[in-house]
Amino acid sequence: MLRWIVFVVIYIVLGIYTLQALRTASRFPWVYYMYMLLSFLVLGNFMYQFTWGDNEGRVLSIAKSYAFGLLLAMLTFKIITMVFLFSEDMFRFLTATYHKIFGKSKEFSFPERRRILSLIAMGIAALPFSALLYGMYKGKYNFKVLKYELEFDDLPPAFNGYQITQISDIHSGSFDDREKIAYAIDLINEQKSDLLVFTGDMVNNKAEEMFPWKDLFASLEAKDGKYSVLGNHDYGDYVNWETDAAKKENLEALKALQKDMGFNLLLNESRYLQKGDDKIALIGVENWGRGGFKKAGDLGKATAEIGNNDFKILMSHDPSHWEDVVLHDKLHYHLTLSGHTHGMQFGIEIPGWVKWSPAKWRYKYWAGVYEEMGQLINVNRGFGFLGYPGRVGIWPEVTVITLKKKSLS
Repeated sequence: MLRWIVFVVIYIVLGIYTLQALRTASRFPWVYYMYMLLSFLVLGNFMYQFTWGDNEGRVLSIAKSYAFGLLLAMLTFKIITMVFLFSEDMFRFLTATYHKIFGKSKEFSFPERRRILSLIAMGIAALPFSALLYGMYKGKYNFKVLKYELEFDDLPPAFNGYQITQISDIHSGSFDDREKIAYAIDLINEQKSDLLVFTGDMVNNKAEEMFPWKDLFASLEAKDGKYSVLGNHDYGDYVNWETDAAKKENLEALKALQKDMGFNLLLNESRYLQKGDDKIALIGVENWGRGGFKKAGDLGKATAEIGNNDFKILMSHDPSHWEDVVLHDKLHYHLTLSGHTHGMQFGIEIPGWVKWSPAKWRYKYWAGVYEEMGQLINVNRGFGFLGYPGRVGIWPEVTVITLKKKSLS
């Protein structure tokens, strides 16, 4: 209860500061009333959803996600406005103090707020506020196809030009627009890739979240099949299950669901992809994540039937596995395909110029292709979204990778 009281007090203080900017910038009372009404509606909805709203697990429901997203947008607007106004208040206080000490009248009186500064403050605050709203309305389904050509000295010749489509982090429990998902499925199939891989997190909490979308994802096609691995959310670890048996049953249901949709789920297993006399090894490990994340991935088990000299493609959900384990394994993994980070669903990317997201503070390898020790990884930015129900700057991704042999390129 105390935390709610502290939070509400801080929210109201921020609101009062922002209201002062509105009063300085606008002479129309209805603007103030609309702001106050909207501010309290956002707060009320957030408090309701996080006290009496559904509690399916530690992962936010759709209703909670939108409540959080709207609160985040409102707080961003208020905080940025307050930074400007607080700076001005410090200046006004110092000015008043100076006149009190050195002025002729010796009065302590604050100068009036400058209207231009209030307008600038709200104008700047409106940018991230609008971006966060856009991310919730449009950005989360702004699917992008990112294409890479990756060259290898020892790629078997028959696989020169071999095309792989990767998707990751579906998070079907967050979806709310069937038409947009159908569009994305068509976009994936339009790539006409040789192989389709899914690198984990099909659901947020439970297998049943995928049921409404099963037919769409079952329609995904690739010449050499569809392969998948599990991500940390697929195990049901973020739900307070009544029994261990119920949790295990959910995981088995998800495995069966993937099979029904045509995915070959690799659970610390491997497969060979054959073209004539040439072959490459496709390896899939269960989730392995740094810190408190599940560490079920077992490279030794997954590669038990793989030769040292085989060309290897590894599917592993969390890129920290690549950094902490894969790079230092006795085997050489030519290409690892991961996801997990979502690029934190927020950032700025201008190809060739800027690539930034708060995700970089947690993950060294957070989006795109990286090379270390002669090994490559692609970290997919994710197909879906989680928590904040949107994306800003870091758009949902379909990765298309073409393998090239250097001597033939």
